[in-house]
Amino acid sequence: MDTHTTENLVTEVVLPGVVEPSGLRIRTRPAPEPAAGEVLLALEASGVSFAEQQMRRGKYYDQPAFPFVPGYDLVGVVLRAGAGVDASLVGRRFAALTKVGGWASRVVLPVTDLVEVPGGLDPADAETVVVNGITAWQMLHRVARVRAGGTVLVHGANGGVGSTLVQLAAHAGIRVIGTASPRHHDAVRALGATPLDYRATDLPARVRELAPGGVDAVFDHVGGDGIVDSFRLLTRGGTLVSYGTASTRDVAGSSRLPVLKLVGRLLLWKALPNGRRTHFYNIWAGKRRAAAFQERLRTDLGQVFALLAQGAITAQVAARVPLGRAAEAVRLAESGTVTGKVVLVPDPLPHPEA
Repeated sequence: MDTHTTENLVTEVVLPGVVEPSGLRIRTRPAPEPAAGEVLLALEASGVSFAEQQMRRGKYYDQPAFPFVPGYDLVGVVLRAGAGVDASLVGRRFAALTKVGGWASRVVLPVTDLVEVPGGLDPADAETVVVNGITAWQMLHRVARVRAGGTVLVHGANGGVGSTLVQLAAHAGIRVIGTASPRHHDAVRALGATPLDYRATDLPARVRELAPGGVDAVFDHVGGDGIVDSFRLLTRGGTLVSYGTASTRDVAGSSRLPVLKLVGRLLLWKALPNGRRTHFYNIWAGKRRAAAFQERLRTDLGQVFALLAQGAITAQVAARVPLGRAAEAVRLAESGTVTGKVVLVPDPLPHPEA
């Protein structure tokens, strides 16, 4: 085996169009070289998020044209630094939010996109709180701004964002009610939430039993008509934070229409004089002001990494699957049978030939 040749190749997962997981393609090509202001990362972990599940259906709001390499976030070690980049970064571990391109063994990124991972953190553990941790932290502390002693409702409390959000809220002294299927209730309870069956026909009444005056925030990734109940469960001064349209994931048609309909509904409710707030969370909001966006991202992810390193929250790794078996990872992530996040890790190195 020519290891020099292997090190200069990149293996990547390509999404060629609207396909089943089995339609994902594995491609090998020469590894890219970092230009000025860029670094070349060796992948250690990249997650399977809900965004990729939507992308393979052509349902993510602003996904690129097919074909492309998915991968919303990653953790990796710097292999090479481009011109103008501090050479001391080589060999150090960083996380990055990418939106696409993360499902590759070698990835070139601007150095400004990097957030250093604290020493001692397992790469896959760290990966579970990149997009999930930023999303959960910003929704809880920047958008809803719930204080200790408050009560929140987290839909999908066993999922990647949900399980992180439950832990962050519990750590902040906030009471959490979490919806999930009954098979996940023990796991949700262990995270620090009171579990409820998301399919229960009397779910709003069950929430009211636990929070008679309403909840201070609802975090809803489902959208659809159920968003009405989420809004009605708010106490006066409470905030509905919507961050997805999972209910329309498998519905044919426009990827934009469900989001636009949802945002329109939220804006209408926000205008009502009822003392309740609504917000559609978008992790990329403010990206046009690049420096401020990156500083906020580094600050918030740094807070989550610190809690993870301290053991105040725990990584919810549903499974570690080699990159070359991405189809298996996607099927597992979409199965509804796991708690936390499915993580892609590097393929095993081939045995040297005798």
